[in-house]
Amino acid sequence: MTEAYIYDACRTPRGKGRTDGSLHEVTSLALSARLLNAVKDRNNLDGPAVEDVIWGNVTQVKEQGGCLARSAVLASDLDERIPGLSINRFCASGMEAVNLAANQIKGGAGDGYIAGGVEMMGRVAMGSDGAAIAVDPSLAMKSYFVPQGISADIIATEFGFTREEADALAAESQRRAAQAWDEGRFDKSIVPVLDQNGLTILDRDEYMRPGTTAEDLAKLKASFKEMGEVMPGFDKVAMLKYPHLDHINHIHHAGNSSGIVDGAAAVLVGNKGFGERFGLKPRARIRATAKIGTDPTIMLTGPVPVTEKILADSGMSISDIDLFEVNEAFAAVVLRFMQAFDVSADKVNVNGGAIAMGHPLGATGAIIIGTLLDELERRDLSTGLATLCIASGMGAATIIERV
Repeated sequence: MTEAYIYDACRTPRGKGRTDGSLHEVTSLALSARLLNAVKDRNNLDGPAVEDVIWGNVTQVKEQGGCLARSAVLASDLDERIPGLSINRFCASGMEAVNLAANQIKGGAGDGYIAGGVEMMGRVAMGSDGAAIAVDPSLAMKSYFVPQGISADIIATEFGFTREEADALAAESQRRAAQAWDEGRFDKSIVPVLDQNGLTILDRDEYMRPGTTAEDLAKLKASFKEMGEVMPGFDKVAMLKYPHLDHINHIHHAGNSSGIVDGAAAVLVGNKGFGERFGLKPRARIRATAKIGTDPTIMLTGPVPVTEKILADSGMSISDIDLFEVNEAFAAVVLRFMQAFDVSADKVNVNGGAIAMGHPLGATGAIIIGTLLDELERRDLSTGLATLCIASGMGAATIIERV
């Protein structure tokens, strides 16, 4: 089977997904085109260089609707003969774009792809697409739907994680992210966002709160306690599904949950011939990909079974992995991953994660693949695994290996 290699990975800085955020006036189209142009320029691509642009995006309405991938190609400097495909696997959309590209290449359907994603959460509100699992009673009741924050608190209750543990993880994420930026660990991948005059709008993740301590976080009010216990009373729904639980321990809040931000990321994937055609050296091969469905109520446990699956499919063990990127959707997601595999925190999200820097839904999966690759190179290590939990109960994972 043909091998699929990563030749480049880049991303924009993540802007605050609010009206006062630096990227608020930048459209999803403009940010996507900026990344596509960066990949073209960084790798000297010309003509119909790639088979397709596969672009992940979660809230596919308004400016993010209408096959944003194709719109982005046309808005960029890429050849118009390159098509575009928009996909949605919720929070793993950016990763699924990369995985799909890799598997297309392995199957012989094209030599090269640009894959990644975008989410402008400050411009297109999360949930504005009206997902059936949340709003259609015939499905919501059948699946015991609860919001993700409640799901995260169910994980904490089920697996015994305390508020103190969650806050400690969040504070460490802030510390690691600040150190990574201060030491220039993201320099290879960051593509600054410019305005129409070529002036820099944003060149650094702006959501971070350096200096945050666990003591600071301990002062914050639990975000999902009221919706769980009072109205609409989602704790009761959870306990109908899990009758062995007599309460839900609400430990998550804005400081130990992922940030709402704007951002985009892209990965250039190709076979050996693609690299030779453009004089590019492969940085890593995509050794394996996996996805899985899980319990839709607790919802966010997917990184554990999908990691078990990808390791089994690859004939590998957890000890074969040098570094891990586990998306910090909520602190309990990462705590559960480390608990399940007895993985040291020294190998997980070593440059911080979405709690500190934010989670632009459609882009994050591609972001963490790029972050993982950069850090494997920086430490001269070989193999990394990236994984995300996914809304409605799924998990996705990618294993990369330096070459």
